[in-house]
Amino acid sequence: KSTSAKERACQYQPGQNIHGFTVTEVVAVPDLFLTAVKLTHDTTGAQHLHAARDDANNLFRLSHSIDFKITTPMDSTGVPHILEHTVLCGSQKYPCRDPFFKMLNRSLSTFMNAFTASDYTMYPFSTQNGKDFQNLLSVYLDAVFFPCLREQDFRQEGWRLENETPTDINSPLVFKGVVFNEMKGAFSDNERVYAQHLQNKLFPDHTYSVVSGGEPLAIPDLTWEQLKQFHATHYHPSNARFFTYGDLPLEQHLKQIEEEALSRFKRINPNTEVPSQPHWSSPREEHVTCSPDALAPDPARQDTLCVSYLLGDITDTFEGFTLSLLSSLMISGPNSPFYKALIEPKIGTDFSSVVGYDGSTKEASFSIGLQGMSEEDTERVKQIISQTIDDIIEKGFEEERIEALLHKLEIQIKHQSTNFGLSLASYIASLWNHDGDPVELLQISDSVAKFRQALKENPCFLQEKVLHYFKENTHRLTLSMSPDEAYLEKQAQAEEEKLQRKIQALSHSDRKEIYEKGLELLATQSKTQDASCLPALKVSDIEPTIPITPVQISTAGGVPVQYCEQPTNGLVYLRAMCSLNTLPEDLRLYVPLFCSVITKMGCGALDYRQQAQQMELRTGGMSVSTQVTPDSTQLDMYEQGVLLSSSCLERNLPHMFQLWRDIFNSPHFDDEERLRVLVMMSAQELANGISYSGHMYAMTRAGRHLTPAGDLQETFSGMEQVKFMKRIAEMSDLSQVMRTLPRIKKHLLNPDTMRCAVNTTPQKISDTAAQLESFMKEVADNRKERKPVRSNIIEVSRVCFQELNFQPCQMKTFFQLPFPVNFVSESIRAVAFSHQDYASLCILARMMTAKFLHGEIREKGGAYGGGARMGGGCFSFYSYRDPNSVQTLSAFRKGVDWAKSGQFSQQDIDEAKLSVFSAVDSPVAPSSKGMGRFLSGVTDEMLQNHRERLFAVTHKNLVEVAERYLGVGQRTCGVAILGPENHTIKKDPSWIVK
Repeated sequence: KSTSAKERACQYQPGQNIHGFTVTEVVAVPDLFLTAVKLTHDTTGAQHLHAARDDANNLFRLSHSIDFKITTPMDSTGVPHILEHTVLCGSQKYPCRDPFFKMLNRSLSTFMNAFTASDYTMYPFSTQNGKDFQNLLSVYLDAVFFPCLREQDFRQEGWRLENETPTDINSPLVFKGVVFNEMKGAFSDNERVYAQHLQNKLFPDHTYSVVSGGEPLAIPDLTWEQLKQFHATHYHPSNARFFTYGDLPLEQHLKQIEEEALSRFKRINPNTEVPSQPHWSSPREEHVTCSPDALAPDPARQDTLCVSYLLGDITDTFEGFTLSLLSSLMISGPNSPFYKALIEPKIGTDFSSVVGYDGSTKEASFSIGLQGMSEEDTERVKQIISQTIDDIIEKGFEEERIEALLHKLEIQIKHQSTNFGLSLASYIASLWNHDGDPVELLQISDSVAKFRQALKENPCFLQEKVLHYFKENTHRLTLSMSPDEAYLEKQAQAEEEKLQRKIQALSHSDRKEIYEKGLELLATQSKTQDASCLPALKVSDIEPTIPITPVQISTAGGVPVQYCEQPTNGLVYLRAMCSLNTLPEDLRLYVPLFCSVITKMGCGALDYRQQAQQMELRTGGMSVSTQVTPDSTQLDMYEQGVLLSSSCLERNLPHMFQLWRDIFNSPHFDDEERLRVLVMMSAQELANGISYSGHMYAMTRAGRHLTPAGDLQETFSGMEQVKFMKRIAEMSDLSQVMRTLPRIKKHLLNPDTMRCAVNTTPQKISDTAAQLESFMKEVADNRKERKPVRSNIIEVSRVCFQELNFQPCQMKTFFQLPFPVNFVSESIRAVAFSHQDYASLCILARMMTAKFLHGEIREKGGAYGGGARMGGGCFSFYSYRDPNSVQTLSAFRKGVDWAKSGQFSQQDIDEAKLSVFSAVDSPVAPSSKGMGRFLSGVTDEMLQNHRERLFAVTHKNLVEVAERYLGVGQRTCGVAILGPENHTIKKDPSWIVK
């Protein structure tokens, strides 16, 4: 009998030696179904933690403390971040340029990336294939410990001075570089600017006082020599933590880590501990500025203010657990004291971007404040915060709220996600980095039991914490931020001055050298690369068939239901799709707002506070979202609807159905004050999201006029929706909106146009079915007119909708926004999922991204990212945090010419196939099995057909589809750009400027 990964791990003994590592501890963690094995490397002292769990999605993660030695001058040049980029540009064993991006197409990885936090850098990957795991491990180990760190890579990834047009020596010199542009993009996000200032000013004495990612104006002070020096002192096994997770055997991992890396090092004292921040004897206040937000719900109210408190050391696991629970009790949901005191009086639009407990630094912090407020409310907000803390100390928390929170924890532990290993790695990263015990952190039930005991022994346990950490704490910072009309101008001016200082210091020969190095870099970037030194899987390593997900189709109260039996750990997952086909045109724009408020306004006998409390106590969450699904066979057909989703522990099934019953039968829409709070929060969230997901907004807008589904997508989740919500937020009277919501409800929450899906354990299917049956009956009875019952429906019916008057057309739209970077997209009308050319277009998009667009847009253009993707009937190009706009559009065109010319090899095609399959075969959680079929009608059989077409794609197919769909005469396309002022576009009459 084969043993499980957990059982195998339990056989290790402390003191046992495995490939140069000594086992120090073996601990079962039943809460998370895993066994933890802790080891130390004998020679270097490197620490290794292995989490053995029966999960095929195996993960590896290596992290390094990047805390500056105390003698090191602290700076914001972003050295750890630029190093993270540069180590992935080639190493001793794999000297080709950019092995990291090349491995994306030579493996079946389910995740690959690297992150720089404020005091460590982490390199994780995950894959379900054992051979692939070894390949990736080999590349990662060599990259981190033995990188080339070539000057050219430093200049491409970090920063460089270069002629604007590298081939023209007379063109002006400018700053370029991937990290330089990435950080300019990151700091165009006001929430990010605020969070960065808050951390730097709360911890002013050590490594947290600088920007580990790099302050755009400080990045050009970093030299290549400093980068190499930082690697030599910090990237050493004595300063490393290794984490492996999954069902692959530990011995093999240790053997490979020892042989390929650790055996080549001796122990050093890396001396990278972060000292504690000296505590202030009195509170401090600071003020910073940011750029105004063109989409803010109320342009006159754009200030942020927040109070931040320094708490204890995060290595005290139980104290951290208690404070993070306490934080949720203080700020989470409409029943929390700070929500009532700050959000409901509508002084601001939402909590500040940094809010609650933060355990990502050596000492934790807690922050509370508002965004979207006016400057004159500053004193009032400070007053409310201190008053609320006094109230909490006096009154404490209701027992039911504490229970609701512990229930939420129970569900989080039981819910299985697909990237559990990655979540685990991130969860323990900070604590372990500061030498805390990561295993203790995973034993959540122990902490819960200890917490319950502490409350039992001392009912004022939490109030005393609030008194100690908030009321009596003198280490607190009040940080306010207000918009400055000239902010971007000042930044551009500061960058220009920095640039001029650098240029003035140049001799004639320096300038000539810059020009020559620019040409050299361009030549290197344009060369076809030999990646043959890198390991790769073959197309034959991909499974030829997909596993079938069995589902049972039946009905409940005349409504079609799909049941899918899965090992869900005692949770029941319910989804219901409600069609929008009968909805009048004038109500469409309101649907996303309807979805976001329908579960938050109260229902039945419950007001919104009681409803929120019941949802927390009895469910894992209840949500409603818009759903636009293009038909898999015809481009101009689609399904429009809203998706209801919820989950609960088996014991709470009746409660969950009762909550849905009340939402269907008697939702509340009459509380204008509550609606205004929700509208403000929603509008603020949309406005904040653009600088982060600008490429998604650009793609959605570019596809708007190409298919009816694309048009509806833009209405529900594009720039049109953002602007609509801003208009609603600006209304002084919401009564018209309140009259609209019940009209939508009448069309939507209707059993005649519904279908359901249930994922749960086999034991719970019949019970769920019975409850669903009575739920449907009661909801139907509540509707006055009753249509004849639908009979013998076997398949879960999907009613597709066709817009008869839809005509695809060309359209170019430019949104001028206060960003220093662009988001660019071009979308081309192509084919539906089951068309024979769909597979070829998928492979083509991946191949163009890896072999052409990445080089043009990121390496040469300096954008943070760019590429092509196929989906929803459209072939879309995009770029992300891009210093260029019109040039990028011409790179898209060149990409098409490259594809049509057929200058790519069989190896290129095979790599694109691997990359596509790693997405197609990414793991699916038990809660989501069968969902593709339920939502889009794509059956396992259709997926298998698509799979066979992907395998069969040839060189000839790729050239043909490039000509047939992407060629200039053939295509119907839309273009969209979000970005700063652009005179070229404004002068061009073919563009619509918003």
